[in-house]
Amino acid sequence: MKRTARDTQLSTRRISRRGLIMGGAQLAFAGLLGFRMRHLQVEQADRFRLLAEENRVKVRLLPPSRGQIFDRDGTPIAVNEPAYRIILVPEDAGDVDGVIGELSSLIELDPDDINRALAEIKKSRPFLPVTIADRVSWEEVSRIAVNTPALPGITPEVGLSRRYLMGEDFAHVVGYVGPVSPRDLAKYEEPDPVLQIPRFQIGKVGVEAKLEDTLRGEAGAKHVEVNAIGRVMRELDRREGTPGNNIQLTIDHKLQSFVQSRLGTESASAVVLDCQTGDLLAIASAPSFDPNLFVRGISVADYAQLRDNDHRPLASKAVQDAYPPGSTFKMVTALAALEAGIAGPNDTVYCPGHMEVSGRRFHCWKRGGHGTMDLNTSLRESCDVYFYDLALRVGIERIAEVGRKLGLGARSGVPMSAETSGLMPDKEWKRINRGQEWVIGDTVNASIGQGLILTSPLQLAVMTARLATGRSVTPRLISRLDGVPQPDGAGEDLGLSQDNLRHIRRGMFAVSNHRRGTAYRSRIIAEEMRMAGKTGTAQVRSQVVRNEDVPWEQRDHALFVNFAPFDAPRIAVSVVVEHGGGGSTAAAPIARDITLQALYGEAPPLSAYPAGDRERIEQMQEELRRKRPGIAPTARDRA
Repeated sequence: MKRTARDTQLSTRRISRRGLIMGGAQLAFAGLLGFRMRHLQVEQADRFRLLAEENRVKVRLLPPSRGQIFDRDGTPIAVNEPAYRIILVPEDAGDVDGVIGELSSLIELDPDDINRALAEIKKSRPFLPVTIADRVSWEEVSRIAVNTPALPGITPEVGLSRRYLMGEDFAHVVGYVGPVSPRDLAKYEEPDPVLQIPRFQIGKVGVEAKLEDTLRGEAGAKHVEVNAIGRVMRELDRREGTPGNNIQLTIDHKLQSFVQSRLGTESASAVVLDCQTGDLLAIASAPSFDPNLFVRGISVADYAQLRDNDHRPLASKAVQDAYPPGSTFKMVTALAALEAGIAGPNDTVYCPGHMEVSGRRFHCWKRGGHGTMDLNTSLRESCDVYFYDLALRVGIERIAEVGRKLGLGARSGVPMSAETSGLMPDKEWKRINRGQEWVIGDTVNASIGQGLILTSPLQLAVMTARLATGRSVTPRLISRLDGVPQPDGAGEDLGLSQDNLRHIRRGMFAVSNHRRGTAYRSRIIAEEMRMAGKTGTAQVRSQVVRNEDVPWEQRDHALFVNFAPFDAPRIAVSVVVEHGGGGSTAAAPIARDITLQALYGEAPPLSAYPAGDRERIEQMQEELRRKRPGIAPTARDRA
């Protein structure tokens, strides 16, 4: 049927309307698309340019230079030295085994290092460098550089590594660094990114570990351009890191070296403390070890040798080991009785060689007894019965209070690893920690430094310095931090009676200078240098058997503490010789020699020693000069 004009007009109108709607929609979409393109290309251009740059430019951290460590006079102890290493890029090398074979014909390669490197190559991407040899000499680097055309993929690199110039002398004080381990990273909630740098070194023990954040410094950075698969194409810029802070110790390296040498092959420790400032002038444990062995990872064989040694060279005995103080504790018992007004210096006790307490016999070291003893003579001859009697009258609470006042039973806070707090027990401590009540026998044992009481050599030196000065002397190991002086440890007045302290000091003086004193044979002859001290013997077994009749590990520990000069105390010394037997025979001679070396600042004149010791001392000085010529001249040299 033929369409009318009216129908055609209506149809045309409908088509035009639909066309306009569709055209408008298309125009709106094109406008929206144009707006979006403008937003992305103009307004967001900087953002997308940055994202593109970040895909192309990578940031690589640069390890900072570690702070160095010096002794009190500025002599370097721990330094950074250039360390050359040889790296290999597998994809550049091609035949890795062949290149390593060529390299081994030029320099000596450790088979363990080669096996480790080959294992790392298998796990790594072919363009990543792998260390083949570490700590190679400059001569070896030069040899490799000359033969570079025959060694594709091999490149010598230089970095910084730790070096301990004093070796064994400072091993227990400074400690050592080593490569970062998963265990190290686990200590941090948010590890410093620099710790992720391959082979980055971190403090493991000693000052290196305790002051790690101070010594480490801040990492630098370099920007490198990489291609699509991550290979470095070129370096764009570099910002070096901030070096760590330098540290100056209070230790005198010459005195430290002498002390370490004087302890010799004994399993022993010694501490020298400045009574006026609290400065630790020497703090040594023997035997020691070379910390340089640990810097790049110690071998299994070397570590086993140190670990299995019954003299425990890895232990920092001066701070982390705790021993019964033996008779060196008797000054604490006596001072507690004097301070409480329970006993006077002239009060006497009769010693028949033992004391009966609650049906148990407590013996004096002198089986036949000492007879009538007062404070001075009991300290001089170390009569046990006198102190049993004092303790029963004064009680453990007052003894413990004075012991804590003198620095026992608490950590000093020196930045050395695993410092022990020791143990200064009382009734409450035993009830809480042992679930037992304190008994009278505990008090008797405690009076002579046996039983539950434990002290470190460092604590014994602090105790002696406080007795010598009447102040709360606190040990200080760090003298300056990045050139800034640190507070000293002179301390405040302890609030103890000066008269009572004088009585204690006189008794200690008699120990070393009276003919019947237990340390008389180790006295100092020089009038202006005379010392006051106390011997001690700490039992390690309950059976009464002579030390000579039992194996070394079952023998008594030998202890000695002293301060000098008597009239104006400058230093306090403590010495502990493990399983050394008697304090008068094993520890006192060592302490006397250390004391004189510290007071004179060099090998003391032979006239300072008893005549009978001079030939032996001269031989010892000459032997030390041969082994360690930097310590000090001998008396003969000065003459």
